[in-house]
Amino acid sequence: MSIRVTLKDGATLEFAPGVTVQEVAASISRKLEKEALIGEVDGELRDLHFPIRSDAAVNMLTFADRAGRDAFRHTSSHILAQAVLRLFPQAKLGIGPAIDSGFYYDFDVPRAFTPEDLERIEAEMAKIVEADYPIQSFSLPRSEAIAFMKERGQPYKVELIQELPEDAVISFYKQGEFVDLCAGPHLSSTGKVKAFRLLQAAGAYWRGSGKNKMLQRIYGTSFPKKSELDEHLAKLEEAKQRDHNKLGRELELFTTVDVIGQGLPLLMPKGAKVLQILQRFVEDEEERRGYQLTKTPFMAKKDLYEISGHWEHYRDGMFIIGDEDKGDEVLALRPMTCPFQFMIYKSKLRSYRELPLRYSETSTLFRNEASGEMHGLIRVRQFTISEGHLICTPEQLEDEFRGVLDLIHYLLDILGLREDIWFRFSKWDPNNKDKYIDNSEAWEHAQDSMKRILDNLGLEYEEAEGEAAFYGPKLDIQARNVHGKEDTMITVQIDFALPERFDLTYIDQDGVKKRPLVIHRTSVGCYERTLAMLIEKYAGALPTWLAPVQVRILPISDAHVEYAEKRSLELRASGFRVEVDKRSEKIGYKIREGRLERIPYLLIVGDKEVGEGTVSVRSRKEGDLGGMNFADFMTRLSKEVAAKAR
Repeated sequence: MSIRVTLKDGATLEFAPGVTVQEVAASISRKLEKEALIGEVDGELRDLHFPIRSDAAVNMLTFADRAGRDAFRHTSSHILAQAVLRLFPQAKLGIGPAIDSGFYYDFDVPRAFTPEDLERIEAEMAKIVEADYPIQSFSLPRSEAIAFMKERGQPYKVELIQELPEDAVISFYKQGEFVDLCAGPHLSSTGKVKAFRLLQAAGAYWRGSGKNKMLQRIYGTSFPKKSELDEHLAKLEEAKQRDHNKLGRELELFTTVDVIGQGLPLLMPKGAKVLQILQRFVEDEEERRGYQLTKTPFMAKKDLYEISGHWEHYRDGMFIIGDEDKGDEVLALRPMTCPFQFMIYKSKLRSYRELPLRYSETSTLFRNEASGEMHGLIRVRQFTISEGHLICTPEQLEDEFRGVLDLIHYLLDILGLREDIWFRFSKWDPNNKDKYIDNSEAWEHAQDSMKRILDNLGLEYEEAEGEAAFYGPKLDIQARNVHGKEDTMITVQIDFALPERFDLTYIDQDGVKKRPLVIHRTSVGCYERTLAMLIEKYAGALPTWLAPVQVRILPISDAHVEYAEKRSLELRASGFRVEVDKRSEKIGYKIREGRLERIPYLLIVGDKEVGEGTVSVRSRKEGDLGGMNFADFMTRLSKEVAAKAR
C-alpha cells in the first residue's frame, strides 16, 4: 500500500506511509533537500521530520518563503535562549518569536544585559550551532506540562500553559539540554543557523502591559549565509544613519527632556517650521476641496466621552483630570476630535441640501501610550493630527470616500511618500465583542459597504481582523520606518455607530428625519509621525519647499557681511527662509557645516560677487554651480519651491 503526495506544481509522487517531509524533499532534488526548512502538509506547517501517513498536498518552504524564514528565526531565538540559560542559569524565559527582520527573546534577569553580555551570548550561540543538536518535538497533557515547567523554574511558561484549555495537549521542543514551550515548527537541527548577529538589548514589559514586570529583550537576526547577513547588517547601518531619532536631534529639529516626560518631544525652531509649512499646505488644500475649519477644546467633561463610547472602550488610553470620588468635576484630554465636531453639527437642524459637510481641524490630541511604546516622533503622547469628519447621506458615501483617498494620494505624492505605503482593511473581531460597540448586524453591513467601496475603487489591500476602531471598520494606510517597524500612518473609517449615539440627523427631501453616515479621516495623519518619515525618507535632506532653512549666505570675510545681509533681506521679502553665517570662520568650514545641515543652497559672497552683484551658488543636489546673477538665482529658487520639487 502506498500514499500519494501532490506537489505545488501539481505533480504527484508515491511513497510508503510514514514518509517524512524531508524524505519527500530529498526525492525531488538534492538542492531542495538542502534548502528546505519546513513543509506545508495539507495547509498545515510541519517540521521536516513530520511523518505523512495518508494522501496529502505537500509544499517545501525555504528561506525565500515567509513561513520558512519565520521557522529559521524562531529556531534562532531558541538558540539564543539556550545560550542565555547556560550563562545566566537563573534567567526566567518569556517569549521568543520571529519578527519581520529577525527575532527576539524576553528574559527576566536581575540586571540589564550589557554589550559585553551580548558578545558572550553570541559566542555561546556559536557553540550551540557548532554542536548541531537535533531539534525534536514532544507533547504533554496540560497538568504534566505545568508541573514540568514549574520543575524547571519557568513561571512565565507556567502562566502561558495555565491559560490553555484543560484538555489541551501541550507541545514542546528540545535541543540538547534546552527545552521550550512551543507550537513550532522548527528546523531539524541547530547547525542550520549558519549566520546570526545579536543587535541590541532593551526593556520590554511582560505581555506588552505596563502593569507587568519589565523584562530584558534581546533582538537578533539570522540568515542561511554569512554574505546575506553582511548585506543585512550594511542596510541596518544605513538605517541608523537615516534614523529620525538620530538625525532629528543632529539637525536640531526636535529634542526630548527627561523632566518633561516620555512621548512629549520638544519641536525646536527648525522642526516647528517644517510642521508649520506642512500644516499650511494641508489646510490650504483641504479648503480648496470644500472642507470647513473648526477649532475645538483640548478637553471635555467625561459626559461627552460617555456618549461617544470612549469612556467605556478607550478610557485606559486617556488622560483623566479630577477625581470623582472626591467630588471633582471629571474631565479628560481629548484622544480624538470627532465628538466635538459632532456637537458643531448638532448646533442646528440640518437639511440634506447641506450635505456632505466636511469638517477639518488641525487637532492636538492626547493618548496615554505605554512607556515601552514610545519612539521618537513616531509614537508620542501628545501629537497634532490632520483630522477631518465628513457627514453625508448613504448615497454620497462612496463619492466622499473616493474624494478622501484622492486627497490622501495627492498629499503623499507631493511629499514623496506614496510609493512607501500600502493599504490594510481593518475589520472587527466578532469573537471579541467587548472591544467594540455591540451591534453585529451594523458591523457586518458597514464592513460590506467598505469592502464594496474599496473593490469599486480598484484598491489593493490586505485584511486584518481585530484591528478596527471600536465604532467601525477602517482603511489603514501603513508604512515602515527605517528599522522595518510597521505603523499606521493614516486612517479612513466608516462610522455607523456614533451618528446614532450622538443622534445626528438631517431632514431629507421627503421631509423625514434621517441618520447620516460619518467618514473619519486624516489626510497626512499625525504631523510628528509624518515628519519622522520625511526625515528618514530624505536622510534629513528635506525638499527645498519643506526645508526649514532654504538658503544660507556665507560671506568670506567681515567686509562681505553687509552685501550678504542685503541679499538676505531680498530673499526674505520674497518669502524664502534664509540665514547669514557671519561667524569668523574659514569659508571651507562654513561650507562643510552647511552641507552637514542639508541646506539646499549655499551662496558664497566675496569681493568678486560684491563687485558684480552676483552670488556663487552651491546646490545640495547638483554641487558647485559657480557664479550666478542674483535675479536668476531667485527665479530658479522660486520655480523649485512653487513646483514643490523633490
